Amino acid sequence: MVDNKSKDESSAIGSSNATHVFDTVKENFVRAVDEMAKVQPQYSQAFSNLQLDFIQTTKNMIQNTISSQKQLVGSWNIMPVSTPYTEQFTRQTNEITNNTLRAVGINNQLAINALDLARENLRIYNRTVDAVTEFGTNIAKTCTAFSASAQQQQQFAKQ
Repeated sequence: MVDNKSKDESSAIGSSNATHVFDTVKENFVRAVDEMAKVQPQYSQAFSNLQLDFIQTTKNMIQNTISSQKQLVGSWNIMPVSTPYTEQFTRQTNEITNNTLRAVGINNQLAINALDLARENLRIYNRTVDAVTEFGTNIAKTCTAFSASAQQQQQFAKQ
């Protein structure tokens, strides 16, 4: 069988097939990411609900534990502990709690700042990928134009 297609036509068909393959792969990846993005709010909500339930359970556990301990100590009819010790214990407990809450607040702010920086780094990375892609596309266009120009000069020289 004789191939009646010229080299340029075969090249164009091959290029068209490659373009179709790349377009299909791109569309499939984008569809997969879109499907993951659809579920993300549900994951976030489920995780948030779990956190809220954990917080409520912890509060309930603390209240019940302290309540049962108060009842137990009250049923023993033990003489009250001297006032200076209870005041000192209360003051130290409050200081420890305040210091712990400040440390947790600082840690939370650091974590939020780290997440914000990671998000900004993703934006920078995205802009960099766009710039590199544009640069690569411009190089490909230049090479294609140069190649076409060289082929035209060769054809002109042959004539």
